[in-house]
Amino acid sequence: MSQHKPKNGKAANPLHKPWTKTDKAAANKPNRNTTTAKPQAAKAVKSVHEDEIKVYSQNACRVLFQQRPDSVIRLYVSDKIAPKFADVMKYLAATKKAYHIVDEAELEKVSASTHHGGVVMLVKRKPVQSLANYLQQKGRKKDCLLALDSVSNAHNLGAITRSCAHFGVGGIIMKQPELLQSGAALRTAEGGGEFVDGLSCDNLPLALQLCKEAGYTLITTSSHGGTSLYQSELPAKVVIVFGEEMFGVSKNVAKGADIALQIPGSGKVESLNVSVAASLILGEWYRQQL
Repeated sequence: MSQHKPKNGKAANPLHKPWTKTDKAAANKPNRNTTTAKPQAAKAVKSVHEDEIKVYSQNACRVLFQQRPDSVIRLYVSDKIAPKFADVMKYLAATKKAYHIVDEAELEKVSASTHHGGVVMLVKRKPVQSLANYLQQKGRKKDCLLALDSVSNAHNLGAITRSCAHFGVGGIIMKQPELLQSGAALRTAEGGGEFVDGLSCDNLPLALQLCKEAGYTLITTSSHGGTSLYQSELPAKVVIVFGEEMFGVSKNVAKGADIALQIPGSGKVESLNVSVAASLILGEWYRQQL
């Protein structure tokens, strides 16, 4: 990261707020929205409003700030990581929003996690779109959506979201799309959560029927049957359905599928983790559409 250099040629510490005036009047004037470089005790965010979430880890926070800086409400960062977020602190100071440089213990309290990575942001929750509204948007000749049937593990959701962002999948159909915006899911997604929308539905079989009526082909997976992924021609508009690992896709969902796929392998294990299976199928769909 390049640093601001004053006239004397010495690089300024970004934590000394090089964007502010250095005259005595400015230096003595209190600023309620910023802190000094000295770690301070910050009040833990015990609860947040329904439209606010806590995001942590460097990649998740960095990508979020790049994509929607206006949504950032407050920043908590360690002294060690702070130089990497000097631009964020400058932005928050300019927009009269608070940031706090705190120690590891405070970050753990704020994030409620030991995997905070040295930075936590309190941000406005990204709006959830309904599947019906998504399908009303015309002009998609090529599109891939995921539908998750009872998949709720935060780390699986984050890994799936990361793969979706990598392969250009814009939406994940779920009954509880807000689960995609948990701190653990967004950390695991490594910033991918900013590029993938949660699409809400009340009834998954009905939602998938709406997708079929909109021209999408429904694809399910099975560890015991179906056509080999690498011997199948995947259509340009698809919804790929995944179920939770123990029981798979429910019968009501599976019976509406147009294509059942199997990921071939050695057979030494019964099945793959749902996030790994999603990545393999999305990668093959992406390859065939090139």
